Amino acid sequence: MKRVLLVLTALVIASGLTFAQKDLKIGHINSNVLVQQMPEFEQAQKELQKYAKDLEGALGEMQTELQTKYQNYSQRADSLTPLLRQAKEEEITELQRRMENFRTSAQEDLRKKEMELQQPIITKVQKAIDDVAQENGFTYILDAVEGGPVLYTAPSSIDITPMVKKKLGVQ
Repeated sequence: MKRVLLVLTALVIASGLTFAQKDLKIGHINSNVLVQQMPEFEQAQKELQKYAKDLEGALGEMQTELQTKYQNYSQRADSLTPLLRQAKEEEITELQRRMENFRTSAQEDLRKKEMELQQPIITKVQKAIDDVAQENGFTYILDAVEGGPVLYTAPSSIDITPMVKKKLGVQ
């Protein structure tokens, strides 16, 4: 009797799992590739490059100032009094410190600017993915970004990229 009950329980569980699997509809997309294909992405990249160039220009000006001060100091160091020599060295050291702080801040600003420019594009793509998933009855959409957590995509998984591109009007 216990054996029959055990077999019946296993059959019920197995049939429930089979039923649940039939309801799953899984799709995949590489959202990074899609974001990069958006027309807005190219404009965002141009704006980011201009911003980076402006920051590099400011850093270049500081570098030129540092080189000039160092050359002036090197040429006159022997003729300076110890007090003036110390003041010039401190001035050069302070300028180096300011440059390093600026470089660090510029890198952080550049990352923030990139996120600021890309976030509206990412949001737009995510909304299109959500809409396509809902309209087509998908249970899950996996993001198959390179190096991401999706290691295998079965042939039964549907690539929704063409549907999302159509929704976004992207070629």
